[in-house]
Amino acid sequence: MADTRERLLHCMQAVFPAIPEAQLERAQASSMDGWDSVASVTLFATIEEEFGIEIDVQDMKNLLSFQELLKYLQQSSSAPSEA
Repeated sequence: MADTRERLLHCMQAVFPAIPEAQLERAQASSMDGWDSVASVTLFATIEEEFGIEIDVQDMKNLLSFQELLKYLQQSSSAPSEA
């Protein structure tokens, strides 16, 4: 199974196919053309589907870079699941 970084990169490539992979790992909404509110919603939906999670709406406002998304996903996967 692919690691979290690779899976997130796959999601980013699906939403931003014209952006080279190397640039996606440094991507930030504030500095990347095409990363608008519609792209954010599409990206969050793609990530939720890929990782089988639901991103809290309150968290979304802070998840506007590849690195922040990666950190969030790594923390989510290490959190104990509720029974």
